Amino acid sequence: MLPAVQAAITRAWVSGGWVSGALVPFSLIYGVLTGLQRFAYRAGLLQSSALPVPVIVVGNVIAGGAGKTPSVLGVVAHLLAQGHQPGIISRGYGGSLQEPTPVTPNSPAKLVGDEPLLMHRKSGVPVVVGRDRVEAGRRLLDLYPDTTHLVCDDGLQHYRLRRDIEICVFDARGLGNGGLLPAGPLRQAWPRALVATAGQTERRTLTLHTGANTLPGFLAQRSLATTAINATGQTMPLTSLQHSQLPLHAVAGIAQPENFFSMLRAQGLTLASTDALPDHYDFHSDSRNKYEGKVLICTEKDATKLWQHWPDAWSVPLIQTLPPDFLAALDTALQDMTHASVSFPHGHTTH
Repeated sequence: MLPAVQAAITRAWVSGGWVSGALVPFSLIYGVLTGLQRFAYRAGLLQSSALPVPVIVVGNVIAGGAGKTPSVLGVVAHLLAQGHQPGIISRGYGGSLQEPTPVTPNSPAKLVGDEPLLMHRKSGVPVVVGRDRVEAGRRLLDLYPDTTHLVCDDGLQHYRLRRDIEICVFDARGLGNGGLLPAGPLRQAWPRALVATAGQTERRTLTLHTGANTLPGFLAQRSLATTAINATGQTMPLTSLQHSQLPLHAVAGIAQPENFFSMLRAQGLTLASTDALPDHYDFHSDSRNKYEGKVLICTEKDATKLWQHWPDAWSVPLIQTLPPDFLAALDTALQDMTHASVSFPHGHTTH
């Protein structure tokens, strides 16, 4: 899609207008197709599959980046702090792999996806990517039989995977203009219709906000780190970049690049130029001398690919803090889950 067209649609997702109105017929088709999918699961025409450990799905109802990746990392960090041994499964969007594949610290982002690679490097827990999250979960449990919980990166609409807890992540856009894709940003209507299949116990849904909006839920706190890091592990305070003799050039291949640029400016950085790139941009087509004579600043997600070509680029981590009341609600949801004594391989039980 042309950048100008994408930008016009993204603006319409917030403000409405004629662009959104023109896309309503396509939204009706989308709504019918997704409704039929949900009906097929409710009627038993399609079956979801359970895994032998608790499954927590973290995803977006609204299209575009809402803070899902740092939310997954926050949930994983909390489970680790509680003494659990979580693992992460992901579709691996932006990567080329189809079959379930474990992620290593040196996995190429073009194969496993930039977000799974980032999550593995930051969390240190097992991560397996695969188009089928059920098979990805099974592969992870086979490789790491002591895993106690699976956190699914995205997949709210991947109904084949039965889940125990859903965490719906919203940003400051809230519901946008309230329309379904492509006239609006919603992947499905909100509040969501639950999709249950025969034998499935009631699941819990938590709503987490990474930016203030009018929807009920829990609000996370977000800020940029005060220190940047390059590919060699060298660190630099952002205050030092404020006095750089070379112009600062920021790049962001994320869903909402302007958010990153705004946060850098809020830290006191004067950006001479910026590149708002498509989400999951791979940087392979960029000339090696494109950034000569500039101090290059990027997101952690972009660094997984950019450092291969430009190791001197400074990555600025995003710090997201999950609120105590959200973590308490998550703990309560986990404690409320009842487990039967049905045995599974590796000593797991199911509910």
